[in-house]
Amino acid sequence: MTSTSATAEVRRSRTLGWVVGLSFAALLFDGYDLVVYGTVVPTLLADDSQIGRLTPEQAGTLGSWALIGVLVGALTAGAIGDLVGRRRIMLVNIAWFSVGMALTATTSSVVTFGAGRFLTGIGVGALVATVGALVAEFAPEGRRNRYNAIVYSGIPAGGVVAALAAIALDDVAGWRGLFWLGALPIVLLLPLAWLKLPESPLWLLSCGKNARAVEASRRTGVALPDSSALAAARAARSEKVGYAALASRPLLVPTVLLGLMSFSGLLLTYGLNTWLPQIMEGKGYGKDYALAFLLLLNLGAIVGGLIASWVADRRGARSVVATTFLLAAVALVLMPFDLPFTAVLAAVAVAGVGSIGTQVLIYGLVSNYYPTSARAAGVAWCAGFGRLGGIVGPVLGGVLVGAGVGGSTAFQLFAAVSLVGALVTLCVRGVAGGRTTTVVGPDESVAEPKVSVAV
Repeated sequence: MTSTSATAEVRRSRTLGWVVGLSFAALLFDGYDLVVYGTVVPTLLADDSQIGRLTPEQAGTLGSWALIGVLVGALTAGAIGDLVGRRRIMLVNIAWFSVGMALTATTSSVVTFGAGRFLTGIGVGALVATVGALVAEFAPEGRRNRYNAIVYSGIPAGGVVAALAAIALDDVAGWRGLFWLGALPIVLLLPLAWLKLPESPLWLLSCGKNARAVEASRRTGVALPDSSALAAARAARSEKVGYAALASRPLLVPTVLLGLMSFSGLLLTYGLNTWLPQIMEGKGYGKDYALAFLLLLNLGAIVGGLIASWVADRRGARSVVATTFLLAAVALVLMPFDLPFTAVLAAVAVAGVGSIGTQVLIYGLVSNYYPTSARAAGVAWCAGFGRLGGIVGPVLGGVLVGAGVGGSTAFQLFAAVSLVGALVTLCVRGVAGGRTTTVVGPDESVAEPKVSVAV
């Protein structure tokens, strides 16, 4: 290795460290937002003096307001992310998310609480939809699933933080204090991201900003393609960018299937995170035990997701995602039975791997599938469309709890969703398979034998 290439490799490693670290931190707070609502639902249901009288059905709807915001934020980020760049989207929405959490902490009615959740969700959606594209353009090929898993494991890690904060601080700071903690990124994370988060050289090149791309490549150590490969790619590729590229062949059908995978994964993720404490309390476990189950659900997702991503880089993400969906189905079917306590804990952890952990893998699969010119739109589509499943999950749980339906029915329905997710995942290969050479953008052209191959 020459001294020049060694220097570039050192720069790339340093840059990748900042990109992964900052992206992980941003999603940690997003995961905190996801889970903190589930931890405060029992308090809001039990005490009308907080934000007014709240029924289980209304609580489910309130949980979905944040997800409607996520849908809006993700689709908006996808529409403009391939035009304005990854860095700007990240900086703006770190601030947006923090302000939304602060506003939620000050509300005193169901309506204003829902509005705060909606505004927070916009920032969450934009961040979730952007970090996958950012990491895919800095991570080395062959390790992209792992780096995406590390970054997106920030979501369940934030869930762990929220569960621990609820256990430790609920009696001290109350539910408002828990939401104030979620507003910290504007003072802790935003200044650091402003200084250290770079723009993607590959995105700059895809936009024709060649001089800036060369300078960004020099500073970050991310190599640009040689001139002959670049000329060939530009001559062959479609001029369509963003959502227009997704709506065209050969991306249209795979995009629909990837969206359905995300729909299933996020229905499980949001449904379980919102209602698992309440369901487990209904089964006779105390509040602290119920929160401990939530903690274990997210810990299982972190550990299982990282292990599964390591396998995905070797075996392909499609088969791993299908397997983790099936694991969730088995665990959820078993949970209502009169199992020993240790078996219940194991089932909750496996359900975390198969729900939240699966969604982490889906984000990695999606961000590595799309070309640079459509990557932000592709990730945003799956994050945004998937949020429709996230909206259904809390509402479905709220309807079941409000109707007095036992936890076994809820778990069986969630298990059925897991099976559907596995079947959709298995269908992806038939659509995106083949060994034709696909030009994926101005920066690269690869043989694409299956959807899980990083591009």
